[in-house]
Amino acid sequence: MPNELILICSVVFIYGAALLGYKFFGKIGLYCISVIATILANIEVTIMINAFGMEQTLGNVLFAVTFLITDILSECEGKKAAQTAVYAGIFCSIFFLVLSQSWMLYTPSATDTIMPSIKAVFSNTPRMILASLVVYAVSQMFDVWLYHKWWNFTEKKFGSKRRFLWLRNNGSTLISQILNTALFTAFAFWGTYDIPTLISIFISSYVIYIFTSLLDTPFVYIARKIHDKKLNAKTEKA
Repeated sequence: MPNELILICSVVFIYGAALLGYKFFGKIGLYCISVIATILANIEVTIMINAFGMEQTLGNVLFAVTFLITDILSECEGKKAAQTAVYAGIFCSIFFLVLSQSWMLYTPSATDTIMPSIKAVFSNTPRMILASLVVYAVSQMFDVWLYHKWWNFTEKKFGSKRRFLWLRNNGSTLISQILNTALFTAFAFWGTYDIPTLISIFISSYVIYIFTSLLDTPFVYIARKIHDKKLNAKTEKA
């Protein structure tokens, strides 16, 4: 199966999972997926692939879903709920960093065959997670702030709180992803790859983020419909 098809299927699966998590578990479901995506993306980002004519790291889609989640939470649950998702991601990343590094302190038994693979995978993980912690905190908090700035602007300009969801969604995510991509590429890969490769990683990552950011807009609209139905159901019961 070509890498391009796998990436497209991954976007649909991951974004769809976010919607299902919200539908069945509310904002708690989104918190869970955000935390899982944040942790797994730091492992997946160590893998380099070729897709759509570009060399790129994996993990872009998982990082992208965290922006979808904060936008859904901002739109449906409020700014505080979106910020909570960011704080939860930071806390769990620290927890995973400490725990995963403790695995390599153990002396494996003579019959162990897994420890060399664990060390190969997680020896570079601390740098990735530390880079991700800084970048995640900065870019996500900026995304939440910018989302509500766009929202306030469109509400004052056009007198509607619900219109122009696509503008605040894409306007916040596309700008935040520039910050996210530039900072993460510099912090995670500086000294590992030469400058042309770093530029290639930045460009390919941001191109993927443009695609994933534009694609997530329908999912935010669907999430708002899910939220509206829940509110209507509560009103009818009352």
